[in-house]
Amino acid sequence: MFILWLRTWQLGIKSLWLHPMRSLLTVLGIFIGVASVIWLLAVGEGISRKATEQIESLGATNVIVRTIKPAELSLNSTRGDMRGPTITPYGLTRDDFHRLKSTIPTIVDSIPVREIRRQFTHAGRQIDGRLVGCTAKYQEINRLIMDRGRFIEDIDGINRHNFCVISSKVAERLFPIDDPIGRSINIQSVSNVPDPYVVIGIVQEKDPTAGIGGSFSAQDFSNDVYIQIDTFWSRFGDKIITNSGSSIEMEQIELSQVTLQVDKRENVMKTSELIRMTLDKHHSKMRDYGITVPLELLEQARTTQIMFMLFMGLIAGISLLVGGIGIMNIMLATVTERTREIGIRRALGAKRGDIVRQFLIETIVLSVVGGLLGIGVGLACVPATDFVWWLLSIYCPHVVAALPDTVRNIQPIIVTWSIPLSFIISVVIGVMFGLYPAIRAASMDPIEALRHE
Repeated sequence: MFILWLRTWQLGIKSLWLHPMRSLLTVLGIFIGVASVIWLLAVGEGISRKATEQIESLGATNVIVRTIKPAELSLNSTRGDMRGPTITPYGLTRDDFHRLKSTIPTIVDSIPVREIRRQFTHAGRQIDGRLVGCTAKYQEINRLIMDRGRFIEDIDGINRHNFCVISSKVAERLFPIDDPIGRSINIQSVSNVPDPYVVIGIVQEKDPTAGIGGSFSAQDFSNDVYIQIDTFWSRFGDKIITNSGSSIEMEQIELSQVTLQVDKRENVMKTSELIRMTLDKHHSKMRDYGITVPLELLEQARTTQIMFMLFMGLIAGISLLVGGIGIMNIMLATVTERTREIGIRRALGAKRGDIVRQFLIETIVLSVVGGLLGIGVGLACVPATDFVWWLLSIYCPHVVAALPDTVRNIQPIIVTWSIPLSFIISVVIGVMFGLYPAIRAASMDPIEALRHE
């Protein structure tokens, strides 16, 4: 029996080798299908993983409350007139911060943040960026990694020290040669007079985060300068003055954002509802805040990821199906071409099962070879992507520069289970689509087959 199967395999491979171009074109369909399954799922996994990492960086047990400028103020901004500028207070307040921290028992920690746009200067060099008033825990929440020096501490605010921590990009722009640690940068004050702040630390470069809905804007950390929030309040206050030509706009904001840490993951959703109810009581006049729950977004992202992977798999599955149809077409043409050969084998005593087995082995060989080649090319997804980005960066740098950072930083991630799955599917499709030509060949009448020219 073993010898019979061995001879059948040898005969099948020899038949395929007699027509190398035809066999190669047949293999090509399965090869493209298997490679596309691995590539599409890898790209989909890379995109989904990047989105999930951005949400996870916000913290699964965190609830983020952020000040949002109300629509009525955005459409009808207050401008200065003959009576002077009008102050428009809105957003989160220090009372909100203390109220949430003291009245909701599941909140174990809270991190206040205040942000404004400012100009930073040193020795004639300048850069526009974001001045962030925060506490020491801001570093942990946003996963900031120190390059040199230290991050701000709460004692800096108690003593009202003019200490600051700068991002690596700010350090490069303002201190291209010198070591920034221990030196001072000037920060534009409320009265537009530069105030000196001593640099005590430098933060490593951090990828920006994408905006989430309307309650959480995109975060770009590249031009940030951090000071202690108590120092911020004492130096800058709550009023923001914006000069635009001959008009002056003023608005009053106490807190830009509050990050609330919940004790347990299962209490996050309940706590977010309590936060919403508490704030609604004191912000009934206008909707000037938004709540972001990373845990809820994470669950939605995972659901979207599954749907996205299924969609990508479906597209790749269609490629495999087309490859299977190609196998069936070639095998049907082969059956017609080898009609006389089939008749001779039947006349010499070959049974229908022998004919079916021979043609099935040929389709299996084609499927296996195509599947193995597809797996080899599929595994080259990551280096091939890096090579394409390298070529684009050399020959089309303007195109690469115009792409968002999230797109440039996406890397395909090989989905392990896609390799055996695509290979098994390719073999199954080869057998399924090769079965009909094999049965058709075996069902030929030997006498009619011998008469075929």
